[in-house]
Formats: sequence, C-alpha cells, structure tokens
Amino acid sequence: MAFGPPSSSVGRRLRLLEVLLGPLLVLLVSGLGPVRTEKVYTNTWAVHIPGGQEEAERIAAKHGFINYGHVFGDYYHFWHRRVVKRSLSDHRGTQVRLDKDPKVTWAEQQVSKQRKKRDVYVEPYDPKFRDQWYLYNGNHRDLNAKAAWQLGYTGKGVVVSILDDGIEKNHPDLKQNYDPDASYDVNDGDPDPQPRYTQLNDNRHGTRCAGEVAAVANNGICGVGVAYNAKIGGVRMLDGEVTDMVEAQSLSLNPQHIDIYSASWGPEDDGKTVDGPAKLAKEAFLRGVTEGRNGLGSIFVWASGNGGREKDSCNCDGYTNSIYTLSISSSTQNGNVPWYSEACSSTLATTYSSGNLNEKQIVTTDLKSKCTDSHTGTSASAPLAAGIIALALEANKNLTWRDMQHLVVRTSHPAHLLTNDWRTNGVGRKVSHSYGYGLLDASAIVALAQTWTNVGPQRQCHHIIMTIITIILPTSLEYVDACIGTNSHVTSLEHVQARLTLSYNRRGNLAIHLISPAGTRSTLLHPRPHDYSSEGFNDWAFMTTHSWDENPTGAWTLEIENVAGASDYGETFSTLQSKFYLPFGHI
Repeated sequence: MAFGPPSSSVGRRLRLLEVLLGPLLVLLVSGLGPVRTEKVYTNTWAVHIPGGQEEAERIAAKHGFINYGHVFGDYYHFWHRRVVKRSLSDHRGTQVRLDKDPKVTWAEQQVSKQRKKRDVYVEPYDPKFRDQWYLYNGNHRDLNAKAAWQLGYTGKGVVVSILDDGIEKNHPDLKQNYDPDASYDVNDGDPDPQPRYTQLNDNRHGTRCAGEVAAVANNGICGVGVAYNAKIGGVRMLDGEVTDMVEAQSLSLNPQHIDIYSASWGPEDDGKTVDGPAKLAKEAFLRGVTEGRNGLGSIFVWASGNGGREKDSCNCDGYTNSIYTLSISSSTQNGNVPWYSEACSSTLATTYSSGNLNEKQIVTTDLKSKCTDSHTGTSASAPLAAGIIALALEANKNLTWRDMQHLVVRTSHPAHLLTNDWRTNGVGRKVSHSYGYGLLDASAIVALAQTWTNVGPQRQCHHIIMTIITIILPTSLEYVDACIGTNSHVTSLEHVQARLTLSYNRRGNLAIHLISPAGTRSTLLHPRPHDYSSEGFNDWAFMTTHSWDENPTGAWTLEIENVAGASDYGETFSTLQSKFYLPFGHI
C-alpha cells in the first residue's frame, strides 16, 4: 500500500504501520529478485467531496483540475494538467491546497501500481513448439495464435471432433484433452475411435489433425494445438465403406455437445468428378445448422481439396461448395499457392500447410504416441482453422454458425499471400479464388468475437427460370431482382448460389462466371482439362462468397463460355435445362 503525505491522525497511524511492516516485507521477498521501492506519483488524485457532482466540478476548477468522473459515493477522479504525469516525488503544494479546502474531506495523489494478470500467458515449453512456425514466428508470417493466447483464449470449454479415420485417444499429447462424448466408431459401430493399425500407418490422418487442434501444452511432449485447452474427439468413419448413412451419422454425432466438426476429406480430387453429399448427409448439414448447439448451429470446417495438380475445382465438391461449411484453403510457408491447392469461389479463408521441398510442414501428433513434422496438404489447413474458430467460440459462446463465417470474412487478410487473382469486391475487401479472404488471424477473430452482435435471421431470395433453352456459347443471362417488396427482400449478401442444370458434350471445357451488380466477378467454374464427361450438371449449386456484404439489388450476369477452341466439335452450343436459380441468402 502507498500513501501520500498524511493529513490527519489516521494518516500518521497508517504511516507508522507502513514503517513497522517494512522489515517483514523485505524478509518475505528476500531472494525473489529486486523489488522497486520508489513510488511513482501520477498527475491524478482521488478526492472525497460531499455535495454532489456540481460541487465536485466547482472544486476541480478552483484548484486547476479536470474532473475525470464520479467513482462511487462522494469519491471523484481528478486530473491535473500542470502536474508531471509520472514523478518519483509527490506534488506537495497541490496536496496541501486540497487538504485545506473545507469542502474536501479527503484527497490522495495516486501512485502507479504494478499489477499482473494471474492468468498471464507463459510461452509453451513443449520441445517442438519452436518448430511450429505457423503459430508464431518473429517475422509475423503466422496465424497470430500467440497474441490470442495472451488475451487469455486457449479453447477452454469448446469441443471439437475430427471426422476421419479415428483418433489415438491414449496419445500422451492428446489424452488430457480427449473427450469420449465427442467420439464414435461409425465403421464398427462402437464408442471407441481408436484407429486400426497397419504396417503402412494408413490410419494416421485423424490423429494428426487432432493434434493440430488440441495437443496439450506444457507437458514436454511434441508441440501444442492452436486451441490447446479445447476438448478433442474423433469419429472413425473413413476406414471402411463410406456411405450416405456413414457420413450423416458422423456429421450429426452429439450435436448439443460438439461445437465444431473438422473434416479433411471429400470426393476424388481427380479433376473430373462432380460429387457431394447425398440425401441423408444434406439433411445432417441442415439439421446441424438449425438445431445443433441449442439452435446456434453446428460449425462444419472443411478442407478445400488437394486436386491442384489435376486442375480440379473445389466448386465441383459439394461439401466445400456448401453454404453450411466453412471452406479452408492452404498457403505455403513463403506465402505461395501450394501445388495441390484448388481454386474456387466458395473458399472462405486460408491457413498454412506444406509447400515445396525447401518449405517447412506442419508439426503434430502421430500414431503410436509419436510426433511428426511432416503433416501436409489442405488436410492440415482445416484443423488449424478449427482450432482458431474454437478460440473465437471461447471468446463468445453465443456465436451462430453464420456469425462465425462473418467473423472469418472480416478478420482474415491478404497479408503476404502471393497470387495474381486478388480482386477488390463491391464493399472494398480483397478476395481471391486461391485464398478466399486471406489468412486467418487468431487474435483478430477473438477480439471481434468478444463484442460481436448476432446477425439477423437468414433470408433467401429465389429466382427461377423453368424454361428449356438452347444457348450459343459464349452467352450471358441477366437477372435483376432481390425480392424487393417481399418478405424475402435481401439487402446484404452472404452466400450466393447459382443452381444450374445444363448439358454439354465435354463438361471440362466450360467456364462459368457470375458478375454481381457491384461488379464483383466470381468464377463459379474454371475449365477442367481432365473432365471429358458429357453429363453436364444436374441442379448443381455453384456457390460464391466473393460478394459478401454487397447489396444484391441490380443486374446479375451469368456468363457461360467454351474455352477449348475450334478443335472441340461441340463448342457452338449448349442446352441450359430446367432452371436458373439464384438464392441470395441473407440478412
């Protein structure tokens, strides 16, 4: 405790007590390091003035103070502009004048005190933490996780489940955070998600993803998870026949307990497949976002795909292309687009993963209680995003599934990510088909989550053309409407879908673009040279996030073109069947 000059017998008694306690305090702190004994006086006073606010203002002006405000009772906070802000000696003259004022019953010049948060962040001492360059490093080419931890957020109270090939629940770097209520073996129909061990360690994927999210900190083992105090579970569902039922059961496991589902799988990334969730899995997604987390909505985080070498498009993957999933792409250590990364308009944001041979990979838990520094692909990016989202949920448990996507859009940034397709959309945000809105920022998302106000109900504006028409390529279709004058009127966009049914003799030669009234051009489909299919698209919902927060009112243009040239015998025509359908979802 520190006091200014005593102005009464009470003050003298307190000063005597301070002197008597002095030797005892020195003994207590002896050996604990140097103790600063000098008082640092500020230019503020605590003053007790009966008589109310007007009287306090009058006294403040009389003695050259500014009244910083009422504290409680008759106490006020005074600031003196002509007193040094920080000084090793008190300002005796000012104190004496206040003491002598008959309207002032007590005054004390305030002393600066050293205070530390008791939940102060201590950097993890796990042996591989220094190698986790993507969490924190000196050049700030990272996910800014350390800054989020320093704010006190480590994933505590949040539950994440990895939908994969199982999770080694007894791994020494996972077992402290393992949650059996977030786990199940769908392949064998029992509660134990332990992976099946093989000579080739085929089933290591889920355990690796789990460590990225919630590997325990400060236990001297391997590294740490982004949300190292979150609870982690696993669903074994990829080590066997994967059916619609298997997917649906996995996506709907314990939705009132699990907050975040992380998935790093999907259809073949071969550049020719068009596939997505079937009836039951679609229902599981819809039930998850409407009923999960007591109506706030389950959060589904999805890896965008590894078909870059095959020039695949993640918009042909119905899981990453869904409005219900938060689709995550990858960047290499040096900020380049990885060779395996797929570009598409449904990707929302990016985290780090592997790159070329000279670039580092991801450190995480591995099978048989081991540690690896070679986790790769967009498989490694989605769990990092799931961990960051867990930090945001700890900061605000009331976030809905849509709130979380808004936070990701607003706090992700281009940073040092290199690509030639960065564009500025209609509300001034940079967005890319390779990276979405850019690199996730753990500190920024938890800071915004703390004060975030939930968005209003989702609205969907539908416009349907039911005719069958033959179109000559290239062609464009124009649509003007935002359901103005109806209960579905949308003023601010989130996702935009173009549901198309069309036939074409060689699907991979098609390119499809959507241009918003604000001029934002989204590539819904880029050419896929390996896609020789003549099946076209049957009510396929191409999705873009690039017009987020734009006003949808005005002319929308859908462009369809053949990019192959004269050698393609069917280049001059295509049939657009059944419907052209644009739901503008949203607030």
